Amino acid sequence: MTLSSVAAGFAAGLLGGMGLGGGAVLLLYLTLFAGFEQLAAQGINLLFFLPIGVAAVAVYAKRGEIAWKTVGLLSLTGAAGSLLGAALVDRLGGRLTTRLFAVLLFCYGLHEIFARGKKQGLHPGGEHGILKSNKCSTEADRDGKNTAD
Repeated sequence: MTLSSVAAGFAAGLLGGMGLGGGAVLLLYLTLFAGFEQLAAQGINLLFFLPIGVAAVAVYAKRGEIAWKTVGLLSLTGAAGSLLGAALVDRLGGRLTTRLFAVLLFCYGLHEIFARGKKQGLHPGGEHGILKSNKCSTEADRDGKNTAD
């Protein structure tokens, strides 16, 4: 294991724990610097984030920052989408998948640069997102009386 692998893993975990796209960092490292093909990097990324996600969820759950009903719905539909996506990536192949990932990152970057400032005051996920921020939640949210979840 190289120092760059350790640094990439730490950076991806740090950003992932903050909910800031650690997977993108890891995928970029694996494909650009570690020499992995796109599809292999995606497989590594998925497995990497199982323990990272569990650790981050423990912290967010302890603080009461997770809307569990929203997570349940998103998890069910996400699982169905992931099965379709895994089958689709076999048909698309690594080269097209790499290009689609690049376009996605580019569009996300443009959104962050030009649109983020316009949405101040909303917590991640909008009014009833997965993460509930006390800074942005209503009194009912803070008191645990939010009927939306």
